[in-house]
Amino acid sequence: MTFSIVGRSSDGAAVGVAVASKFLAVGAAVPAVEAEVGALATQSFANLAYRVQGLAMLRTGTGAADALAGLVAADPARATRQAGVVGTSGPGATFTGDDCFPWAGGVAGEGYAIQGNILTGPEVVAAMERAWLASEGSPLARRLYAALAAGDAAGGDSRGRQSAAVIVARRGGGYGGGSDVEVDLRVDDDPDPVTRLGGLVELWELYFGKPDPETLLKLDGELAVEVAQRVAAAGHRDLAGWAGVENLEERLVDGHIDPLVLAKLREASSTRP
Repeated sequence: MTFSIVGRSSDGAAVGVAVASKFLAVGAAVPAVEAEVGALATQSFANLAYRVQGLAMLRTGTGAADALAGLVAADPARATRQAGVVGTSGPGATFTGDDCFPWAGGVAGEGYAIQGNILTGPEVVAAMERAWLASEGSPLARRLYAALAAGDAAGGDSRGRQSAAVIVARRGGGYGGGSDVEVDLRVDDDPDPVTRLGGLVELWELYFGKPDPETLLKLDGELAVEVAQRVAAAGHRDLAGWAGVENLEERLVDGHIDPLVLAKLREASSTRP
């Protein structure tokens, strides 16, 4: 009833899951992630105990294939289960029980595992793998979403669409560095959840993505004067205060300004009555 991908970032520092299904709030059931440990997806009559048990095994240094084999071996209903696991190194692993509703199957490789059941056909998994491999080097949330969107475009869940989610963990990657959950976005009930999820990923990148150091502008001279004037025109005392109100504080860099922040500031000050 679901298609998903578990994956690891190109630098190995982040792990995550993207999933879509004709199922209410699939993001509440399928994925599990832990920074510097791994990620997994449990689906097809999902055994939610896999999430805690699988991460516990990965935490001890067990590889993805062995962790998945251990989960399956201990489950008397394994023939109805489907799951994917990835650790912090090595290839991912996927399992599809013999009693999963067709079409069902998966594929795994270095740093990823893709799986789905009740799909329109094997082309869904194949499209997801192509998209994943083609987007190497992209931020993990974007890369996971690209694979999910490709699977959706290829047919996805044969019963239709309802929900989708993406979650990524990186040590200290959460808001303000206070947690390891870097991305946690869900569309719980929507006729086009994957498209809606894509919009949320774009908003996440806007508000919480880190600016490219090579694009930063030094905040001095005429630019510093302009920024100060525009901040005042927008009704604030300083750039930090304005950025906080606009939810752009994660993009602030001392002594510099992100071009995206500057564009938003110019827009805000030019439209203010």
